[in-house]
Amino acid sequence: MENKKFDIGTILSITTGKLLTEMGNIYKILNYMTGDNLYTHQLPRVSSEMKPVIIEQYPELADVDASGVNKGNWQKFLNEQINRFGERLEISPCGLFEHRHINPQEELEQTVDPSKIIIIPNIP
Repeated sequence: MENKKFDIGTILSITTGKLLTEMGNIYKILNYMTGDNLYTHQLPRVSSEMKPVIIEQYPELADVDASGVNKGNWQKFLNEQINRFGERLEISPCGLFEHRHINPQEELEQTVDPSKIIIIPNIP
């Protein structure tokens, strides 16, 4: 699969754990990197899987400290990172053993009381 460019806010959202982009971009980068079609409840696990994959590609991102980022200063922080790293970076998909595919329903059942899950059948 060909490498693809993503904006630095999306990339740093994965590496720092701070949301610095629209949620749709999180799905795009993680689905691209894993070749999977992820559900919302899978994003935290897969972000943790992909963080070291991104850091391996860009070790300098490991030094980005976003611990003080909040609703009032996130844009200033992001602009500083754009000045430091550029607006977009090229990301490679992960290797075969860096992502564990788990059936979304089975993963949900592992994290939530199954009695609280309501499965709606496909309606023709």
